[in-house]
Amino acid sequence: MKPPVFKYVRVDSVEGALSALAEHRGDVKILAGGQSLVPMLNFRIAEPAVLVDINPVKELDYIRIEDGWVHIGARTRQRALEKTPDLNEKCPLLVEAAKWIGHPQIRNRGTVGGSLVHADPTAELALLAILLDAQFVIKGNGKSRTVGPGDFFESLMVTHIEEDEILTQVRYPVSPPRSGYGFRELCFRHGDFAVVAAAVQLTAGENGQCTEARVAVSGVGSTPLRIRGAEETLVGNNGRAEVLDAAAARVPNEVQPISDLKGSEAYRREMARVFVRRALEDAWSMVKGLVENA
Repeated sequence: MKPPVFKYVRVDSVEGALSALAEHRGDVKILAGGQSLVPMLNFRIAEPAVLVDINPVKELDYIRIEDGWVHIGARTRQRALEKTPDLNEKCPLLVEAAKWIGHPQIRNRGTVGGSLVHADPTAELALLAILLDAQFVIKGNGKSRTVGPGDFFESLMVTHIEEDEILTQVRYPVSPPRSGYGFRELCFRHGDFAVVAAAVQLTAGENGQCTEARVAVSGVGSTPLRIRGAEETLVGNNGRAEVLDAAAARVPNEVQPISDLKGSEAYRREMARVFVRRALEDAWSMVKGLVENA
């Protein structure tokens, strides 16, 4: 397998990348980690005339925790999420989810921004972006905008980024006090694309009742989905088994899976319910421990 012929442009700044995008408007792809783009080139799924390599753009390689947010440069390697000590305290769910991205060799090259822009509906970072209402900073020549997941993810592998724009940063919120999390993923072999995945973050008040619930699943639609019914069931209650069961039972009616080689529509619906239930159990176990030890 060989990629199509293309012009290679290497830049060392955001301004250089934006200039290249403007010059070759409409027939250009940005190369960062290349873990998704290079296979697509080899299979001729993507055939851009120009590749703009942003690997030298060091200004997009950082993780900073400020003002209640984890600020991550778009060119930051996925492996850095596992290696940044403060993340285990400030946003542990992000660390846990990162461990499920492919294999270490992939995470060593793959970038946070590249995964999000690729918008694979089973991608772990996209799932957390939906779950946590992440913010995306997008820049163009002379303009900048910040949007949420609803204005970023459009459909299967499609995002709302114009041809002359580039994602420069994503922000995930710091976990509130007395918060627990759960992340469960079904895949046939470790490192494979997920069949379904579930992510949960639960926050409790001092009385031990759930004050905020976030539940999301992937692999059951063209983008990851928040399960609002499950969240409504959890808020105001504690983590009794019947409450968690009732929350998980809301999942099948709120997802939109399709049948494929990995599983039928019915199988994906049921697995989404099962994995949400397991993630809820994990999250509430953490919350209970935090409340009891407060």
